[in-house]
Amino acid sequence: MKRLFKLAALGIGGGVAVAGLAYAGLAAWTWTHYGHPDLPNEATDSLDTLFPAWDVRERLSLEVAAPPEIVFRAACFLRLRQIPAVRAVFRTRELALSAEPSPQSMLSLVEQARAWGWGVLSEKPGEEIIFGAVTQPWEANPVFRALPAESFAGFQQPGFVKIAWTLRVQPAQHGARVVTETRVTSNDEASRAHFRTYWALVMPGTYLIRWFALRAIRKQAEDAFSRQHLSS
Repeated sequence: MKRLFKLAALGIGGGVAVAGLAYAGLAAWTWTHYGHPDLPNEATDSLDTLFPAWDVRERLSLEVAAPPEIVFRAACFLRLRQIPAVRAVFRTRELALSAEPSPQSMLSLVEQARAWGWGVLSEKPGEEIIFGAVTQPWEANPVFRALPAESFAGFQQPGFVKIAWTLRVQPAQHGARVVTETRVTSNDEASRAHFRTYWALVMPGTYLIRWFALRAIRKQAEDAFSRQHLSS
């Protein structure tokens, strides 16, 4: 029994070490490639108009076997806090930065974004919604300040970064494609240095949030479509 416990401890320790090395490697890669997003060109007219230049551009997408209107509704009404992995990522950030625990809210994604301080920069009902804010995300308890769309692009106050992210649903061959894209730009070299380090450390967590969120949207949309189909 003692030998089994010892082997188990060694296995867990080895797994933690491998995960730590992988995380360190990803953080180093992110820091090195900061300011050089490697994404193919894609027409994103609304976001390009609001945010023509950026230091960070991250995009994830997923095809869903449901009509676009059902997928968009599922995206807007997603409750992030119901996803265990997302709660774990939020809690890890709080512990790492000694931040105050965030309320265990069960607001929808759109409601939660507004509650955090994000403002709507652009919206196409049933198709796309773009949120934006100016902030200092490297702070333990960052404040997100919304600005009108006409003021967002021109905001240049030193010490801040501008962040915009979008939820977009497009028709696809077998239903729809849900897309989330995030763009960040810094207002000066000091804020760029702060955010570069911060982004290298948190990017794996933010990627996981988006990854799990898209799959939750897919499940909810496909379940809703299936129920609708059965009742018709």
